[in-house]
Amino acid sequence: MARPQRWSTPFGEEMTDEDVETLLKRPDIAAIEADNFPKHTPLSGVLRNDTRIVRYRAGDIVVREGDYGNSAFLVMNGSLRVVLAPELPQNLLGRQVSRKKGFFEALAQLWTNSSVPEVRDIDRYQSQGLRGGADSANARVFLQDVPAVLDEHRTAKLEDGALFGELAALGRVPRTATIFAEDDATLLEIRWQGLRELRKYDEGWRRMIDQRYRENALKAHLQESVMFSRLDEESLQAVADKVLFETYGSFDWNVAFQRQRQSGSGKEPVIARQGEYPDGVLMIRAGFARVSVKHGNGERTLTYLGAGNSFGLGELYSAWKNPDIQEMALHTSLSALGYVDILRVPAPVLEEHVFPFMEPPTSTTMDIAATPVADDALMEWAVEERFVNATRAMVINLERCVRCDDCVRACASTHGGNPRFRRHGRTFDNMMVANACMHCADPVCMIGCPTGAIHRSVEHGTVIINDITCIGCATCANSCPYSNIAMVAIRNNDGHTITDPDSGKPIFKATKCDFCEGQPGGPACVRACPHDALKRVHFQELNLEGMTQ
Repeated sequence: MARPQRWSTPFGEEMTDEDVETLLKRPDIAAIEADNFPKHTPLSGVLRNDTRIVRYRAGDIVVREGDYGNSAFLVMNGSLRVVLAPELPQNLLGRQVSRKKGFFEALAQLWTNSSVPEVRDIDRYQSQGLRGGADSANARVFLQDVPAVLDEHRTAKLEDGALFGELAALGRVPRTATIFAEDDATLLEIRWQGLRELRKYDEGWRRMIDQRYRENALKAHLQESVMFSRLDEESLQAVADKVLFETYGSFDWNVAFQRQRQSGSGKEPVIARQGEYPDGVLMIRAGFARVSVKHGNGERTLTYLGAGNSFGLGELYSAWKNPDIQEMALHTSLSALGYVDILRVPAPVLEEHVFPFMEPPTSTTMDIAATPVADDALMEWAVEERFVNATRAMVINLERCVRCDDCVRACASTHGGNPRFRRHGRTFDNMMVANACMHCADPVCMIGCPTGAIHRSVEHGTVIINDITCIGCATCANSCPYSNIAMVAIRNNDGHTITDPDSGKPIFKATKCDFCEGQPGGPACVRACPHDALKRVHFQELNLEGMTQ
């Protein structure tokens, strides 16, 4: 078998050479300097393999606020609307609306659960607001009354030539607005790899994308940091004008991680190396990075950094404060854990606008103290397993657990008789991280869901699946790095498998732990454990001592 190459799997299988020729004649594409692209990555190849032409009907939702996306869109014809205010209701976006069950509703679950696994009421799916068949990769949630939406919400219009979605695609952050087709429209969708190449090899696209980020998001992001929170508008703008944008690692890091787990080896991209002189502070905008020091012939992990943390501040400030010191090298190294989006603020900018007015860095502003996990071995394990991504991991103390399965039964009783986790998983010392959704800080499972069925709860931030709009495509299950999403064949009340009338094949739905969204009292698994052996934890707050007390 030939080794898979960069373009072995085109973004749009239906893209033709004629489509590429048509695109090259568009003014916004023709303006790209094709000669600047290398022979191994020609502009025509980027268009052929990293883009696809997508057609939307009036009312179709193109992107939803809060979704994680890996592509940008260029309007080729037609018009779209950006919802500015107020936000569209969650049910119109194909999402599940959270509602706490009352006491009697929760109690009734004990005797209303079915003995047949994965029972569904088919009538619920009849008005699911989806275009396309249940097994269609092009299934979309759509707004059934566009005029009413336009009357009740303030919107902005996007027409031919408008580009949107590039900041979320390159920065791996949630979409900031919902956009839908006002009338029939044709869009060019560009996956993030192609967007990266366009930005890399064409000065016009690089300038446009960077400028849009500087105008729309950068200053707000800088102000969230203690370093820049006190700057006036003029100084903040001067800093923003000099910031550099960098990315490390693979965007679809879950694929590389699963491969690494199977092979037992892998290499992390080095962002900054111990012993080198820092030329600026590194601010992590998205993703995770490992902080380590040399230890014999290898590296010892000290901590990890996530969104909002910075690296190199202490060394730069000391060098500025003590100019007589000849060398002020980095005390630690920084490497990417998966995909990391970084803002590099050059040292001269800090020396002019920040250091003269800044208090000396303390333990709360230094990067090493950003993630207080006490045990070295636990830290190393959590980083290697990428459990640092977890915000609600299910951790079981194996010394206390008596294998009674009360947690599993409690989970089943609150989910129609169907447990939503497996009581086994990776272990460290007396601790096991069970196969239950961890509601990750970087939820790669949400990228690529065609209907937005898997999403974050607005109320609690948990990752949940709307069973009604899930089309069973398994994109989320295949993307989860921890195998915590299951695909199940659904059945009717008689126990018969529900099948597609056209193909005759069973209809599947994605299921996982929803952290007992809507249940009074929180996750049933924790409340049911008679020996206090089970906890749902954020890994930043986890230590071995806490699990053994």
